[in-house]
Amino acid sequence: MMNASESRDSLLALARRLVESVAAPALAPYLAEWPAADGTRAAPAGRPAPRRANAPPTPPVLRWLPHIAADAHSFGAPLVAALCRAAPLLTWHQTYTTRDLEGSFLQNYAFTEILGPRGPSAGERVACGMLLLGPQTLYPPHRHEAEEIYVPLSGTADWQQGDALWRQHAPGALIHHLSEEPHAMRTRENPLLALYLWRSADLSQHARLDRRSAG
Repeated sequence: MMNASESRDSLLALARRLVESVAAPALAPYLAEWPAADGTRAAPAGRPAPRRANAPPTPPVLRWLPHIAADAHSFGAPLVAALCRAAPLLTWHQTYTTRDLEGSFLQNYAFTEILGPRGPSAGERVACGMLLLGPQTLYPPHRHEAEEIYVPLSGTADWQQGDALWRQHAPGALIHHLSEEPHAMRTRENPLLALYLWRSADLSQHARLDRRSAG
């Protein structure tokens, strides 16, 4: 069985391979900024990384990973399978709290970063990770300075950019959000797993709910 460091290294290699395979011009700047040698913050060799005392608790949305693992229509099947296997070893985050959004959303939302300031591998201008949303979940309009690309891996969902109409995107689509562009997502009967890429000089920033769009 692979330890935590080996699992994360495998995920990062598979993520890059998938991004390269999409072969879209919009991805070229992200690949140009991708570290040539991944600076993995690894545990000692042969020893699983201990769970930090202040590590976030395991989010409830991970209960949907068996459903995603069984999805015959996923895009990037090797990456999806590796993510589902490695999920218990990864650190999952939530940007928001119950002060921001209702508890039902937090039960169905989390992300993990595999490249960037929150991940095991360092990236100066590019971050890469996975977003997981449960079924029948609305991720309301939000924005951030970072330019962003999503590639859905499992689950067809609706996506909105700015005040445009909602558009349905299936696994394998490329969804590009410009800096400070409000955007939202809503899932249907299936959960959503999507690879995300951020590009910015400040990767430590967080997404902010777009109160103007929401209200």
